Amino acid sequence: MFSLHPQLAQDTFFVGDFPLSTCRLMNDMQFPWLILIPRVPGVSELYELSQADQEQFLRESSWLSSQLARVFRADKMNVAALGNMVPQLHFHHVVRYQNDVAWPKPVWGTPAIPYTNEVLAHMRQTLMLALRGQGDMPFDWRMD
Repeated sequence: MFSLHPQLAQDTFFVGDFPLSTCRLMNDMQFPWLILIPRVPGVSELYELSQADQEQFLRESSWLSSQLARVFRADKMNVAALGNMVPQLHFHHVVRYQNDVAWPKPVWGTPAIPYTNEVLAHMRQTLMLALRGQGDMPFDWRMD
């Protein structure tokens, strides 16, 4: 049975579900930063997914990246799977701008600034409009 790694649960907010993956918002208001986690138990590497799940996960990741780039007008999309601190397979999708606080370095070296309730509500509304019913990718939006 799938369960979310405790660190991901602590550091993120639930956004919604794709057919294979759950999507979560990183609690750092400096960057539009979503994390995609396949709901497959015991997987820490992409190659551990079945071929069909690999293809679906990459479709979901590509679709998410394209929607984030479009809505937030990204200069660059950073998509990465590190897993050094959290072994559960997950892809980071970070919208980057040439004038953001970390540019051109990775976002991981920049201390996080947690969302305020007001900014979080605005971000969730923006994400809802960006991800719900766009294109042919089913996305189950929930405000849990």
